[in-house]
Amino acid sequence: MTCKASDFGKVVVLMGGWSAEREVSLDSGAAVLAGLKQKGVEAHGVDVGRNICQQLMEADYDRAFIIMHGRGGEDGVIQGVLETLQIPYTGSGVLGSALGMDKVRCKRLWSGMGLPTPEYLMIKDEDSLDMAGALGFPLVVKPVHEGSSIGISKATDAESLRRGWVMARQFDHEVLAERWINGEEYTVGILGKQALPVIRLETPHEFYDYEAKYRDDSTSYHIPCGLSAEAEAGMQEIALRAFRAVGARGWGRVDFMVDADGQPWLMEINTVPGMTSHSLVPMAAGAAGLDFPALVWRILEDSLEAGA
Repeated sequence: MTCKASDFGKVVVLMGGWSAEREVSLDSGAAVLAGLKQKGVEAHGVDVGRNICQQLMEADYDRAFIIMHGRGGEDGVIQGVLETLQIPYTGSGVLGSALGMDKVRCKRLWSGMGLPTPEYLMIKDEDSLDMAGALGFPLVVKPVHEGSSIGISKATDAESLRRGWVMARQFDHEVLAERWINGEEYTVGILGKQALPVIRLETPHEFYDYEAKYRDDSTSYHIPCGLSAEAEAGMQEIALRAFRAVGARGWGRVDFMVDADGQPWLMEINTVPGMTSHSLVPMAAGAAGLDFPALVWRILEDSLEAGA
C-alpha cells in the first residue's frame, strides 16, 4: 500500500496509562510521536488517564497509535474503548491483545497447537507451592499479566519459590511457575506478515530482566544472531505461528529461549513492545533496512490495511 501522511488524518499517540510499565510507555510514546512528526503525520501525544473516553470524544481524532505497555494498553482494554468510539488503531484487536497479555492462556493455546513452550503450573495458594516445586528446580516465577519482566524471579528451592510467589502477587493475583530453560535468549520482531531478523540477547544478569532491558548498557544485542540460516528461519516461522495463534496482528514481538540441544522454547509474546533507545523491534527493523520513522510509518500504515 502506498499512502501519504494526510491519509492518516489526525493521529493520537496513546502512551503512559496506569500499568507498572508506565514510565517505559512514556519514553516509547515520545519516540513514536517524534518519528511520526518527522514523516509529516499530524500526530498528538496523550498521556492516558481514566478520563480517556472523554478526551478522545472531545478531540475528534481520526486514528490512534497505541504505545501503552502492560495492563490497560496491551490487554484489550484501550482497544475496546477505541472499538466503541469507532476510532481505528494500530496493532492487535481486543481478543489478540487480551490473549497475548495472558501468559497462561497463551501457553495453553500454544501447547494445544503443538508449539514448544515450557511446562508450568499456576500457583493459586500456599498449597500449590509443593505442586509447583514438583516440576523440578530451577523454576521461573512470573505474574501472569505483566510485561517487561516485572515481578519475575528465579526459584532454586522451596524457600525462593515461596519468596518469588509473594513478590509476584504484588503485581498480579495470578502467578505461574515455569520450568527454567538453561540456554540463550532470542527475540523475533513481527511487522505485518513479516518476521524481522532474529536478535540474540546477552546480559550479565541472570536473565533479561527490567534493568537489562531499559537501564543497563552492558546488555549485548547480536544481529546477525549467530544461528544458521535454517535455524533462524525455523524460529521466525514458529514466531509467526505463535503470533497468529492468539489473533495478534499488525506488529509485535515473540520471545524465545533456546536450550543446549538447540530446541527453541516460546516464552511469551508482546503485542505493544517497547520503542525506546534500548528496544528490540527498532533494532530488528534497522537490520532489515527500516529506520525508526519508517518503522512507525509502517505500523500506522498497517492499521489502514487491517481496516481496524
